[in-house]
Formats: sequence, structure tokens, C-alpha cells
Amino acid sequence: MFIVMLKFSENKGRAGEHMASHNEWLESGFVDGVFLMAGSLEPGLGGGILAHNTDREALQDRVSRDPFVAQDIVAAEIVEMTPKRVHERLQFMLE
Repeated sequence: MFIVMLKFSENKGRAGEHMASHNEWLESGFVDGVFLMAGSLEPGLGGGILAHNTDREALQDRVSRDPFVAQDIVAAEIVEMTPKRVHERLQFMLE
């Protein structure tokens, strides 16, 4: 399991230009079964994604194709986490 943090760079002001393509990129991650959750890093720091069903190399490749990353609107950090304990509704994360 991975936590992807997409923190705004100095080019944050250009986010609006690429928002539609960024949202398409996000949607493909959900459709492919890789992204479990996406949301904002508050207060206005960027975004975060919870990812699974992938390995680091494939995720790094996917993240590099995010238009926000490609256009240097955000800097991406990928943190790998091995869940050891989860709420019963999230049991699938341990499989």
C-alpha cells in the first residue's frame, strides 16, 4: 500500500490550466483499481492519494504521468506502508 503526496510547487498558479487532465488521470487510477482514495492536503498544500494493487515502480510510472507532476505543478512523494491492523471494513487491505 502506498500514500502519494502531491505537494504544490512554485507553479501552483498553473493548476487550473491542467485540472481537467489531472482529474482524468485520477479517474484512470480508480478505474484501474489502483487508487482507493484521493483528496486535498490541507490547508491548500496539494493532494494525497491512497494506492494499492501495484508495486513501487509501476506507481512511480503512473505518478510521473500525472499532468500536475509533468508540468511541475506538484512534487510527488511516495511512501510505502504495510498495513498490520485495520478496521473490519478495510480488511481487504491486509490481503
